[in-house]
Amino acid sequence: MTTVLTDELDPRLLEHRRELTGYCYRMLGSAFDADDAVQETMVRAWRGLAEFEGRSALRSWLYRIATNVCLDQLSGRQRRALPMDLSGSPWQPVEASLAARRPGPAWVEPVLDRQVVAEDADPAEQAVQRESIRLAFVSALQHLPPRQRAVLLLREVLRWKADEVARLLDTTVASVNSALQRARATMAAVGGEAETEPLDDDHRALLDRYVDAFERYDVEALVTLLHEDATQHMPPFEMWLRGPADIGTWMLGPGAGCRGSRVLPTVANGAPAFAQYRPRAGGGHEPWALHVLEVRDGRVAHISSFLDLGNDLFRRLGLPADPA
Repeated sequence: MTTVLTDELDPRLLEHRRELTGYCYRMLGSAFDADDAVQETMVRAWRGLAEFEGRSALRSWLYRIATNVCLDQLSGRQRRALPMDLSGSPWQPVEASLAARRPGPAWVEPVLDRQVVAEDADPAEQAVQRESIRLAFVSALQHLPPRQRAVLLLREVLRWKADEVARLLDTTVASVNSALQRARATMAAVGGEAETEPLDDDHRALLDRYVDAFERYDVEALVTLLHEDATQHMPPFEMWLRGPADIGTWMLGPGAGCRGSRVLPTVANGAPAFAQYRPRAGGGHEPWALHVLEVRDGRVAHISSFLDLGNDLFRRLGLPADPA
């Protein structure tokens, strides 16, 4: 891929980088693939800008390029998933739970809100943007064929008109409407609704207690903050756990190396999150995992723990290398 320096790009292109990153993330299920797709979009736009002038709205043109880039990336590729999508039953909290592992491209990956949510958008629009990057929604999107995925995002997230989507995809309004109906049916079948509730003062207090218990590694206190049917999964491992008892047992068993960790709160996938730094054998702390939490009925209902096992997750997300 050709690299173009940011200062070489027309400022009009850069104005759209964040929203394009959000669109490509939803399409591809990976913040890193989205960055690559947006970079390629910018390169193609930079090369064609002189010919573009006056033909159509710049934003629509950029989305057309970005959609084609994403469709090219998705051609022949297996869908990304989360561990709970792959196995109908939870694992027992034993050492063997770490035996099954898949490479990074197999998994839906996290994204920080600051990478894709417009800071200058009104609160209602920000809420829509956050809901549409929830892990449950992004994971469900991966079940759709790529063109249906694009139609659903353009029509229902970005709220484009059917004729606008038809022009972007070089198809008919009837085809767009048909694709949208099929996409809606699939999303309803696979369950793309996120369960995280909007944060209020009570939820913030809950999360403060959760982080405090985790840093003290007071597992007994931590599991009291979990929903009775709480779940946790840990890509790149295929395992997932259900229930406070099994989650607590795993933390005191295979996960015991996390004792003494430091954490930094953040926001990822429209939900509260924290970056975990595990103690390093030689002293200090090393990047270990980004935990994205879902809150329901005043308890933590789900924990998505994305482990940084030499995959450079923290650096690529722009998280600091240490918690200091």
